[in-house]
Parts: sequence; structure tokens; C-alpha cells
Amino acid sequence: MRSAEKIRIKARPLSPEEAIGNPEAEDFPLQKGKERLIQAEFRGGLGQAFTDQYGDFEGTLAEVLEMPSRNNYRRALFVASLNAVLRYLGKTEGTVHCKDEEPTLCAARLRDHLKSHYKGAKVAQVGFQPRIIEALSPIFDLRVTDLDPDNIGSTRFNTFVEGPEATNELIRWVDLLLVTGTTLVNDTIDQFLGKKPVIFYGTTIAGAACLMGWERFCACSR
Repeated sequence: MRSAEKIRIKARPLSPEEAIGNPEAEDFPLQKGKERLIQAEFRGGLGQAFTDQYGDFEGTLAEVLEMPSRNNYRRALFVASLNAVLRYLGKTEGTVHCKDEEPTLCAARLRDHLKSHYKGAKVAQVGFQPRIIEALSPIFDLRVTDLDPDNIGSTRFNTFVEGPEATNELIRWVDLLLVTGTTLVNDTIDQFLGKKPVIFYGTTIAGAACLMGWERFCACSR
């Protein structure tokens, strides 16, 4: 595979139906329009990444690799491209977002996984994923942080949503960090590594988790 080979990145805003189908609830960040899902394609391999900065791109692998990662847009292009290439090579899977009732099913499976492996743990969820909060809050001592001002300070499923300023104290408190893969795009991932056990969730971090040996849970992705 040559670095000058073309890789196409399609980054148009997706409708909620295109992104996650038709879930019964309407509280996902994608439905609020704060983030977009961009998709890279390489030889039929598809890779996606969430970002709040997006645009069209078509170029070579070399151009993607040489692009300075100075903002969320460029990091998202790199991450989506990485996921697409590794998917084509058969090195990773689950690089396409689940749809319809699957986010609810995934959250239930995550709840059961944590009950089996982290029973009684204090859990911190980084990133607002409502179905996960809904599934975990009745069972675990759960805290949630997010970057969206619309979520910060609200209470969802009996769980108060804190802002990023709570991160350091939360890490000291927690037994397990449950972290959105979008932290790879918004350049906040380093603060969650090497301190407490971490499980990443979502499609964005599929390729990086494979390469780095990080634990990832994404039960219903494609």
C-alpha cells in the first residue's frame, strides 16, 4: 500500500437518521447538531470519527499523515482515515456507528459487562452518552463529565453532569474511567491515560485502541 494512494474523506453533515437511524429517544448529541460524524473510505474500508469541526477532504495518505494536527478538524480527518485503513487491512472492526435500537442494546451489554468485571466500582463516564448513563446510573456510583455547556449543570437520569474542571478530582475519586473515544479528536485523551483503569467506548477510537492495546467497548458497531 503506497502512501500516495488516494483516500477519500466525506465530511458532510449527516442527518440524525443517517448517523444513528431512528432511536426512540431524541437526546443524543448527534441529534442536537453539536457534533458531526465524518467518514473516510479507503478501498471499501470505512472509518468514522466524531467532531465539532468538519469539512470535505480528498487527498492522499501522505497528505493526511503530513497534515499538522492543530485543530479538531484535522485530528478528525486523521482518526477517520486511520480507522478506514485499518478496517481495510482487517486490523480492526466496529468502525461504523450503530443505529436505531442498537445504542440502547449496547448500553445494556456494557452494564452487564461492568457488573461482571467491576461490581461495586465507582465509575466516571467522560462524555455525554445518554443511553449509557441511563443503563449505569441505577446500579453504579456514577459521575459524568462533558464539554457541552448545554449538558453541564443538568441532571440526567438522576446523575449530575459536571464540567471539565472536575476532571482531576474525579480521577482521584474513581475506580474505573469510561471514556468516549472522541477525546482522541478533541485532544483531551492524555489526562485519562495511565492513572486508573480505562475503558474507551465508541467507534472513533477503534483504530487507536487496536494499535495501542487499549480496552474498548462498542458492542453493536459495524
